[in-house]
Amino acid sequence: MKVLGISEGFHDAAIAVVDSATTTIDFATHTERYTRIKNDPSIPDELLRSTPHEFRVYYEDISLKNQRRMIHGQSPVYSLNAELADDCVSHHEAHAAAAYYTSPFDHTGCVIAVIDAIGEWATASIWKPSPSGLILVEEKLYPFSLGLFYSAITKRIGLRPNEDEYITMGMAAFGNPCIDMADCFSRNLHRGFSLDDFKGHRPEDIAASAQAAIEEKILEFITPWKAMGRNLCYGGGVALNCVANSKLAAHFDNIWIMPSPGDAGSSLGAALGYLKQKVHFQDTYLGYDIDRPINPREVAQYLAKKGVAGVAHGKAEFGPRALGNRSLLGDPRIPNIKNRLNNVKRRQKFRPFAPAILSEFANEYFEGPMNEYMQFVAEAKHNYEGVTHVDGTARVQLVPQHSRSVFRQVLEEFYEITGVPMLLNTSLNIKGQPMVNNEQDALDFEKKYKVKVF
Repeated sequence: MKVLGISEGFHDAAIAVVDSATTTIDFATHTERYTRIKNDPSIPDELLRSTPHEFRVYYEDISLKNQRRMIHGQSPVYSLNAELADDCVSHHEAHAAAAYYTSPFDHTGCVIAVIDAIGEWATASIWKPSPSGLILVEEKLYPFSLGLFYSAITKRIGLRPNEDEYITMGMAAFGNPCIDMADCFSRNLHRGFSLDDFKGHRPEDIAASAQAAIEEKILEFITPWKAMGRNLCYGGGVALNCVANSKLAAHFDNIWIMPSPGDAGSSLGAALGYLKQKVHFQDTYLGYDIDRPINPREVAQYLAKKGVAGVAHGKAEFGPRALGNRSLLGDPRIPNIKNRLNNVKRRQKFRPFAPAILSEFANEYFEGPMNEYMQFVAEAKHNYEGVTHVDGTARVQLVPQHSRSVFRQVLEEFYEITGVPMLLNTSLNIKGQPMVNNEQDALDFEKKYKVKVF
């Protein structure tokens, strides 16, 4: 049976299809890639109709969510896709299922943690896997919410909540954690902070203080459960905070974070939560397939000569981060490469970029936790400023020898030409727009922004 998981209604809608017979993921994508509306909360009917499936599962219990909204004086929500679905799982169970059923761990010695803004009532939860399903062990309920806290901070410093939290994280490195935010967690932050909150403090210091506070709260919630298992599966939107993830990594033997841990990834979690079945998670290349010829040597030569190029090839990444198939690449040897790419992407000058490196060279250039999905930060041991943040760290993407992406070959060719085994890697999009999805998107990007896209 092919099970379609659906996540929609609030932000960043997505669908995913799991084949229960082969335990494989057939397809997974964000709606915004098709509608070209950033963080589109809805799913077009034509996308659902064109995706083969036999059963539909929704990613949360709408009736339970509306119970909470009614009690707190909030308007009810309605979803036709929720009404038409054959079944649903709870919001946090979808997150937990996405985290565990894609992981390399079995049910022994494993703990699952979920932290986000809010589902129906839960805002943080701990789960234990078993052969028959996932068992809820502990949960925190609304209005307490680490995710709402961080989104409220994001809005307070002039950014967009539910979209720019990663900018808040990057900005934190420019500030001083000088504000005691302990009392904030006793407040209902659904409506955010006022301008009087933290008055007189720089946005950078507010961001730094919030980052320090949420790191402390994450560790406080999750680490007491490590006695239940030394392997951690971690999901929910807060799991996108790679700086906090690096602090968490020191407390467990292994951590698995599904590359789309936020609500979009819960489309996959809904299907897996219904099936209660491990799936073979090979990588995150699960979306639209651009099947066209590409010469990795030509791409590497162009980068070595011109400094900047895009790659739109193969299946699109499922998740918020480009990992080589929908990437804008830069030569890290160029001193001002960060500024050049920030200009192309129309984004703030302070924003950092990630280095993608041939995995066998990683320990020569970086020290600290690293993986294939840019989920941690490591200390730089090199002088390439274009791929290093102001605090000396980098969100490293390891590109292993077994990678199915042409990006591995591009890196190999670039290393042969230049002696440098890494490239600057960011998503192939402009600030506020979705990533390139299909061939026409790539052509439009090339023409409009004057960047060669292979």
